[in-house]
Amino acid sequence: MSNRDLTHDAFLGGRIRVWQPARGYRAGTDPVLLAAAVPAQTGQSVLDLGCGVGVASLALAARVPGLSLTGIEMQPRYAQLARDNAAQAGVTFEVMTGDLAQMPATLRQRQFDHVIANPPYYLPATRTAAQDTGREAAHAEATPLADWIDAASRRAAPRGQVTLIHRAERLGALLPLVEARLGSVEVLPLIPRAGRAARLVLLRARKGGRAALRLHDGLVLHTGPHHAGDGEDYTADLRAVLRNAAPLPWPAPR
Repeated sequence: MSNRDLTHDAFLGGRIRVWQPARGYRAGTDPVLLAAAVPAQTGQSVLDLGCGVGVASLALAARVPGLSLTGIEMQPRYAQLARDNAAQAGVTFEVMTGDLAQMPATLRQRQFDHVIANPPYYLPATRTAAQDTGREAAHAEATPLADWIDAASRRAAPRGQVTLIHRAERLGALLPLVEARLGSVEVLPLIPRAGRAARLVLLRARKGGRAALRLHDGLVLHTGPHHAGDGEDYTADLRAVLRNAAPLPWPAPR
């Protein structure tokens, strides 16, 4: 792939820049929101399942220095772009090319303080296939959601945390899978505008956690009832997350 097939895009107000395919799956705000929801601390280890071109891990590194970052990505061209993007950012990010359902032996022997993932959103039977294979692999659920949760739970260390972002409509399928393997599950709906239904959810769970399921009040992403102009209309909290690498305002325990 030549540079003519790529775009060089800024995230976090220019704190990171990534090469990604001009056509096919393209990272947007979702991996940045995922990274902002991870309560990682300096010195901890993080595994990024299906890391794509590395936006989630690089966004997390921009907020929390001194993390040990590892990713696995099935598509070789995306995995190589993730390595290139990390090198460009000066971030140490070990990216393995492989299937998370059949992990390399070296990765199966490791556990992590945090496992993060942005699984494909759509069942193949419910959507029209994309012509671009990269986009199709990123959006259509070729690897069952159960395999993502199994991989995340196995690679999480005892008391380790798993953080996911997914479509709100898939929450009914996601929760039983998570609760069968993990505990202390928390769900934060992401609401486009006040009064509208959530389109995405962020989910946190802990390996060995015992707290009851917590469904938080939704986090509104945009101001006003509709988009009224050419400029951005993110809430102040979301602007801080997307432009200044701030942590997501996750509700505190009560």
